Amino acid sequence: MYSIKQVVEMLDIPSVTLRAWENRYQAVVPERTESGYRLYNQENIEDLRWLKEQTDKQGISISHAVRMLKKHKQKDLDERLSAAGGDPKDAMDKMKQQIYAALLEIQGERADALIDFGFSLYGYEAMVHQVLVPVLVKVGEAWEQGTATVAQEHYMTHMISSRLSQFLHVFPVYAHLPKVLAFCPAGEHHQIGLLLFSLFLRRNGVEVIYLGANTPEEGVMDMLVKQDRIGAVCLSVTNEDLVDYTEDLLGRLGSLYPEMQLIVGGRAYESSRSQDTRATYRMTEPPEQWQAWFDQEFTGIRPKNEQAH
Repeated sequence: MYSIKQVVEMLDIPSVTLRAWENRYQAVVPERTESGYRLYNQENIEDLRWLKEQTDKQGISISHAVRMLKKHKQKDLDERLSAAGGDPKDAMDKMKQQIYAALLEIQGERADALIDFGFSLYGYEAMVHQVLVPVLVKVGEAWEQGTATVAQEHYMTHMISSRLSQFLHVFPVYAHLPKVLAFCPAGEHHQIGLLLFSLFLRRNGVEVIYLGANTPEEGVMDMLVKQDRIGAVCLSVTNEDLVDYTEDLLGRLGSLYPEMQLIVGGRAYESSRSQDTRATYRMTEPPEQWQAWFDQEFTGIRPKNEQAH
């Protein structure tokens, strides 16, 4: 892994150019440390070297070069899958089965290796939505049907959640967008839906302050006082018994921060009894519709310190 300083020295690309290529065009997506520092792998280096050659020697714009690179990588992936004797869907189905079996048998290292390979092969979007999310669904079904124990379900869910959580620190943040405070209220221990929605926001450049499951109300209020630029609060609830408490909490948040946008979602809010909510947005649409909502609604939300009081 290489720091941004090392990449600048290796490739003779100014750091400001690197950041612009990443933020504007998603040329590469480096990993990040817990402190937020970029870390580039060898594939990132090769991609950046190729992009520099196209822009410097061939006179191609960076936006066009990035499109060319992504098209080339997709073609290469299709060829590798074809050479392996199957189409992409068959290969993904096989990977889902292998990851699920490894987790069910508590083979953490094998599951991690398979997940790493999947990300290198398919990339973030396909691996998350076409492999890991279906695995999580299968885990839940196995627990409900009694083919997986509570301990197995907890282990499998934790393993995948941990891998997904890493991406909360990877994607670039756009300063003009408001921050989002995301949590499950006290008593709610299922956070997968919240995590996926938070990752979606983060993928779109939103800085998400992710508090996770079973968050006490006082911790939420304290965070809202201490943090600037929070424009929205996002809650996820699967337990219908918590809807009344959640609505009371939304009412308190709305009174304290009348300009704050309140977003709720989760299985509990898909039922008819929770149609009427104090939230600004009730997110019950499937993930493929989130982008349309984001482009139409979220980009108009103002940060807390820019809102009228």
